[in-house]
Amino acid sequence: MLTRKQHELLTFIQNRLEDSGISPSFEEMKEALDLKSKSGVHRLISALEERGFIRRLPNRARALEVLRMADGNAVKGAAPASPAPLAANANTANANTGVPPLRAPARAPEPANDVIELPLHGRIAAGAPIEALEGTSTLPVPAALLGAGEHYALEVSGDSMVEAGILDGDYALVRRTEVARDGEIVVALIRGEEATLKTLRHEKGMVRLDPANAAYDPQYYAPHEVQIQGKLAGLLRRYH
Repeated sequence: MLTRKQHELLTFIQNRLEDSGISPSFEEMKEALDLKSKSGVHRLISALEERGFIRRLPNRARALEVLRMADGNAVKGAAPASPAPLAANANTANANTGVPPLRAPARAPEPANDVIELPLHGRIAAGAPIEALEGTSTLPVPAALLGAGEHYALEVSGDSMVEAGILDGDYALVRRTEVARDGEIVVALIRGEEATLKTLRHEKGMVRLDPANAAYDPQYYAPHEVQIQGKLAGLLRRYH
């Protein structure tokens, strides 16, 4: 079952596609559902995508396709077959004329105009653990940078992850999760008080948090001392 807001958004997207053939913008969806921010739209879209009701079309910033409606019925025309067989038919049709087959013109990607406001939860250490502050600030992020799931942002402090391309002052875009695999860069809450951005490893029954800077040593903790709060999904960097 969908929530009321998920059902409203799914219906709104499908109606807009039927009327104009173009997906609504995040701003239009926010206004249609009377939401306070675009981050709410992003969460609804991610939920619908994860449950198989919609999908994002590749290489286009604001292109959505409805696969099925809330009643479970597939949408007519959804998930079209590959165009390769059409090209083969065209070759056959023109084989005797010597005329090369027609190709559909390439469609240019639409500009990434949709921006959502991610919660900005203070600073996080890329060095010795520091407190990750909860705050009320937000960070505008292009929606095209984010995949499925709930996200938040943290400002990076320190240089222990520079060899992974993560610099002091960068904004880490984090997908909220409590589960991660070895080798993934995670936000780890240490002893319920301090947070750090490191590569997760497990070694001899301990949790090892690896820096990406030869000047720093790995940090070792008992499993009960470490809580995963998210995985790195992207970075934003501002140049002054």
